[in-house]
Amino acid sequence: MKEKKKSAIAWVIKWAGYKKSKYVLSLILAMINVVFRMLPFFVIGDIVNMLLKENKNINDYIPKIIMIIAFYLVAEITHSWSTLESHKATFEVLKSIRKECCDKLERVCLGFIKDTPSGSFKNTICERVDSIETTLAHVVPEFTSNLLAPIVIVIYLFSIDWRMALITFIPVIVGLLFFGLMMVGYEGFYKETIESTKQLNDTAVEYINGIEVIKAFGKTESSYEKFKAAAKRNAASFINWMRHSLVGQTVGLTVMPYFLLTILPFGGMFVSKGTLAVSDFIMCIVLSLCVVGPVMILAAYVDDLAKLSAVIGEVTNILTQEELDRPEKTGEKPRDNSVSLEKVTFAYKEQEVLHGISLDMKAGSVNALVGPSGSGKSTVAKLIASFWDPKSGSVKIGGVDIRDISLEDYNNMIAYVSQDNYLFNETVRENIRQGRPEASDAEVEEIAKKSGCHDFIMGLEKGYDTVVGGAGGHLSGGERQRISIARAMMKNAPVVILDEATAYTDPENEAIIQSSLAKLVEGKTLIVIAHRLSTIKDADQIFVIKNGNLEAKGTHEELLKSCSLYDEMWKAHVQVKDRAEEVRA
Repeated sequence: MKEKKKSAIAWVIKWAGYKKSKYVLSLILAMINVVFRMLPFFVIGDIVNMLLKENKNINDYIPKIIMIIAFYLVAEITHSWSTLESHKATFEVLKSIRKECCDKLERVCLGFIKDTPSGSFKNTICERVDSIETTLAHVVPEFTSNLLAPIVIVIYLFSIDWRMALITFIPVIVGLLFFGLMMVGYEGFYKETIESTKQLNDTAVEYINGIEVIKAFGKTESSYEKFKAAAKRNAASFINWMRHSLVGQTVGLTVMPYFLLTILPFGGMFVSKGTLAVSDFIMCIVLSLCVVGPVMILAAYVDDLAKLSAVIGEVTNILTQEELDRPEKTGEKPRDNSVSLEKVTFAYKEQEVLHGISLDMKAGSVNALVGPSGSGKSTVAKLIASFWDPKSGSVKIGGVDIRDISLEDYNNMIAYVSQDNYLFNETVRENIRQGRPEASDAEVEEIAKKSGCHDFIMGLEKGYDTVVGGAGGHLSGGERQRISIARAMMKNAPVVILDEATAYTDPENEAIIQSSLAKLVEGKTLIVIAHRLSTIKDADQIFVIKNGNLEAKGTHEELLKSCSLYDEMWKAHVQVKDRAEEVRA
């Protein structure tokens, strides 16, 4: 279910809680670091006052110098220790966030994944998650602890002279006003950089993936223009943002830390009037220098805090997506591997594509889904494969609603092969083995032989150890499909769905695949989507789907007599097949 919306800070607290003990230790060490960085300034104030009193005894200064060195050593040790602990915790947390995102993608509807460019997922899970590192590793311990220094200094200044304490706020107020000017429209500017970066990533991926088509059709210049426009938009978004922020940031960073701008003139005036002791004036000057460092650190992290909401919003857009409605454990077990749809409706966003469709497929039968392009055949297959949940109605396997079966159990029941199967940049052997990771090399080769792949695999440079390239780019479309079918068969699932699985194969190889599949799917429920009607004419049952409705069902011979749409499709298929044979002849 969709998680209740939380603020960016709430997400940071949740993530930091994964390694709470380490962050608490880091924060304590950071606070000790700040305290020991402040202490030398108090000692320096005493030394200056001793000098003003013309104390020339060197022995009175040596202990104070040793104290200053000791304080700085403790400060450095605690700073390094604090940073080490916070980073060790943060990198563990970032790993957990990335794993959480990837695990979430396994449970969400496929529609969300298909509607989101792959470059966006990469950008979010890699770059955006990585940008949270500054917040968790630095802002949590350092920003929090460095707030301590200005507070302590102001309290101490109030104990010396309330006027001097109030005067120290003037540069802070002026600096904050300019920072406020810089922050006007911040969220809009930052969102524009995120959107333009996403567009640039997506355009780059599209351009690279489509380079073969671009060159083949002479669209190099126009396609590059799209990429160039995205790059210009991305650069402009950063330049415009920096131009807007330049004055406010420069003045704010210049004025805010320099308390001497007000302490020196006003303090000097109070000393000249005799209302402020010289020793107190000196201490105020020294302490103002003490607070510069922490204030600069706080100012440096303001930008990171401002980005936080937009960055975390992008990450949590994945983490809060609605999941498929499935139990953790399966209740009632399916009685067999029959498949049925009961009054199923489904919509892509607002457009309904299935309108109360009902189908019954017996266990161990061969079933075909046919119909014009866009009729809803693949949608039916994807609903059976549990890529989406129906808007209404139910999909059942063995009489059990698939929403009552855990995702893990249901995934083991289904083998799905589409025309756009993806191969990983691994060897042929490992791509087939993904169907059943524990399979031996001998079992991989055996299933390849049964799937009709063995001969062409042995013809590759390194046989089964040939690396197929990114997305299987080193192989032809037909070869990729045949390896995908072998991978699905290796899974040995009771229900097999072939969604145009032989679309890229030539007629000769298609015959081999069909013959191999007939043996491999014996006893399984087979669901086939095909435009080549000759490949499914022997199916036990053929469902004709038109405009999201069941037009007719029956065997090939029955449909030729009873369904005009199927008869027209068959005649068109025969004509195309005859012409293809004439061309080959």
